[in-house]
Order: sequence, then C-alpha cells, then structure tokens
Amino acid sequence: MNPLLQNAADKLIREIFAVQPGETVVITADDDSDAAVVQAVYESAHAVGAHPLKVQMPTPRGVGKAADPDLALDALSGMLLYADVWIEFNHQWLLYSTPFERAEAQNKKLRYMCLVDFNEALMIRTIGQVETAQLRDFMLAVTERTKNAKHMRVTTPAGCDVSFEIEPKHYTACDCGDASKPGIHMLTGQINVVPRFGTIQGKIVFDGSVTPPFGRIPDAPICLTIENSVITEVTGGEDAAVFRKHLESFEDPGMFKLAHIAYGFNPGAILTGNIVEDERIWGSTEWGIGYVSPFDAPPHGQDAKSHCDGICLNSSVWLDGVQIMDEGKIVEEALAALVPPLPNR
Repeated sequence: MNPLLQNAADKLIREIFAVQPGETVVITADDDSDAAVVQAVYESAHAVGAHPLKVQMPTPRGVGKAADPDLALDALSGMLLYADVWIEFNHQWLLYSTPFERAEAQNKKLRYMCLVDFNEALMIRTIGQVETAQLRDFMLAVTERTKNAKHMRVTTPAGCDVSFEIEPKHYTACDCGDASKPGIHMLTGQINVVPRFGTIQGKIVFDGSVTPPFGRIPDAPICLTIENSVITEVTGGEDAAVFRKHLESFEDPGMFKLAHIAYGFNPGAILTGNIVEDERIWGSTEWGIGYVSPFDAPPHGQDAKSHCDGICLNSSVWLDGVQIMDEGKIVEEALAALVPPLPNR
C-alpha cells in the first residue's frame, strides 16, 4: 500500500469524517472506480474500530436517477438507511439517485460525501497533503465575511468582470473538511454562494474547464454576457458555439440562468478536467448555470432541466468594495494571516 495514499485515507476517516468505533461506514464503488483508493479507505475505517462495508457494482449507464435501472435499488437503499457514513467513489455517481434520496430523507444520522473519479494522486493532493484544520479556519472566516456582505464583484485576467448582490436568505455552503455532522458533504476546498436572483451583471469568462459538455479546457476562453442573471450572448472559439448549442438543446430558458458562484480553496487542486478538483483550484471561482435546489435558495430554488459548471482562474474578489483576493492571492490582512501552506508549482 502506498503510504501517502494510506495517510490520505486516514485523514478522510479520522479528521474529516471523525469516524468513531462501532460506526457503520459504507463505501460504494463501480467497476471503473480506483480499487486502491477504495481499499485504503476501507482499511482506515477498520483501523479506527468502525464496521466498513465495501459495495461494488457494475458501472451504471447513467448518473443520478439515470443510474436507477442498473442498481439493486432496494438492497442498496436498505444498507444506506442504517449507515452512519457513506463515502461514494463511483465513476457514475449515485448522488440524486433513488437510493441517495431515500437515505437522505429517512436516515437523519447519515454523513455522505461524493468523491467522483478519485484516484491515488487526486486523493493525496487534495486530502493527504492539505492542512485540514488550518484550511478550515481560513475558509470559515471567508464564509462569514461573504455572508455578511451585500455586494460582490469578481474579475480575472482573462476578462471576467461581474457583479451581483448577495442574498442572506440563500444558503452559503462551506466544504471546509468537516463531515462530522449529518448531511451532504463534498471535497474540501469550496465555498458556494447563491446570489440574489436577477442581480448578476457583466461578463463571465471560462478559461478553465467547462463541464458538461466538455470535461476539459475549451479551445479558447468562453465569454458569457450576463444581464439580470441571464446569459444573453456566448462568444469565443469553436467550443463556445458548442457550449451555446448545449444550453439551447434543453429548450429550457432556465438553462440560460446563472445559478451560483463558488470560491476554490483547496491547496492541492490542479487543473485536470475533473470538475470535482478543478472547481477547488486555489484562487479560482466557479460558476454554475441552471438548476438550484430549494435547499440552497429557499423556498423554491431555480428550476431548470440540468446544470453545468465553468471555471474562472486567478480571480480577484471585492466584498462591499473591499478587495480580499487579487488574481488568486488573498490580500486582505486578517484573512491572509489564516492562509494554510500552499504548494510551490
């Protein structure tokens, strides 16, 4: 076993999930999952005295509800209804599938994390080599600063310049490496903000990966013109035209509405085309387009047939006119003092 991988698995189990002796830890995977990652987490859970269960299944043909026809729905649901922890390493993710919805609705103690397409290098970079406790303090401070602001502006060297109002009634999610409480958790290193609907104005330029339809960096930056939170123009290279057609293919005006913005703050994340990692690149911002859940934006959310995400690298951010980040570097003094060690690349 790779000792760096085992250390990362230990951090996931001990520091992030705070797994206790006697807890049931379900680890799901499909035939395209990384077996070494699954085994390392299984062994870490066993080492702390938990009861780990590895569940491997044939790779479903779709994700979410589209995976249902290929799942043992009742058997998998039954197991998850009694689990304390569920860590998902599936390639075709089960997030929003029927077993997921049943477990989240009925198992009020469940702590869940979706780690799609995790391999050894990704596990080591984004979990094993991250100072979780220090990063948590920094991210919580940024979250509070953002929640208490009324206005946010974001620019990038690629030409992004967008502003919006912050809606205090919308949920600001901070995935800061604490999955010790029941709920849905994601990989460490992202703060998600749902702006006040209808207030986003300016230009958003994706110079990192865009998923879907690509799952990679576009051939040229994709520029979105935004008026009142709606995309009115898409320009760039050939991929920009493909992206516009992708949005149009849903025949749903909701797919031209901006959904959310997120800060990327994982010190180990690099641009790979895997959106789970890319949207956590330090100093980036990520924009979601389309669907927003009622949980994130009560009471109704934002309806749309689907959702996609794009990355804006090296972001500068102002909150109520005060700059806190300059091209990916934290410049506000109090926040800068909390920044964890960053790798030299």
